[in-house]
Amino acid sequence: MRLLVTRPEPDALKLRAMLEDMGHEATVEPLLHVSFEDADRIELDGVQALVATSRNALRALRSTAILPRARALPLFTVGKATAAEARAIGFEMVVTGAGTARELITHIVSVVDPAAGLIAHLAGDTLAVNLQEELAAHGFRVVEWVVYRMQAATSFTEDVVEQLASGEIDGIILLSPRTAAVYAKLVRAHGLAELVRGLPHFCLSTAVARRLQPVGPIAIVTADQPRLEEVLALIDERAAQSGD
Repeated sequence: MRLLVTRPEPDALKLRAMLEDMGHEATVEPLLHVSFEDADRIELDGVQALVATSRNALRALRSTAILPRARALPLFTVGKATAAEARAIGFEMVVTGAGTARELITHIVSVVDPAAGLIAHLAGDTLAVNLQEELAAHGFRVVEWVVYRMQAATSFTEDVVEQLASGEIDGIILLSPRTAAVYAKLVRAHGLAELVRGLPHFCLSTAVARRLQPVGPIAIVTADQPRLEEVLALIDERAAQSGD
């Protein structure tokens, strides 16, 4: 299959390499672009633990003066990929959640003492779950630091429009609700809704799939658990069914 990869760089290129190792082809079209904020402004005094719900939050710490202090703190992460990024930049006390922010909240509540200090959430500008409110309900004091922002693409590239129009794309990979929303907007803007209607849209979660509603009735394949491995397994399954 030839898949359209919509996730931001550098993860888009990594995903393309994974797909090629599986025998697929991929066109990379990042629909969100990462802009890092000034992470050196973060204050860690009184902080007992950090929370990161995205690899980009940890990438924002690279080459900053606060990284050595941050690495000395326990870090709670959502998913294995974020945990791997943390270890790559030197974090040793990494606690990995099951894959969603809400599950991570449950784990934090069960093992962390609210009286021991602040929880610092290294966040993006758009939050799927408000950890500050959720943890405050359990007696925690949470400080939220926005360390990166996601900028949406304003159009598809000419190559992607041509590939979609000519039937060269066999499926779309969508791994975040915001990416799916941008995709839906651009499909409508380019007048491609009818052309993509029959293509399988491989979604990481139901939250991602819901953001495709503006496109109208389309083929959606959703992972049971929000893990990239499950999305890749669904792609292989669909490819086997179609003989690609």
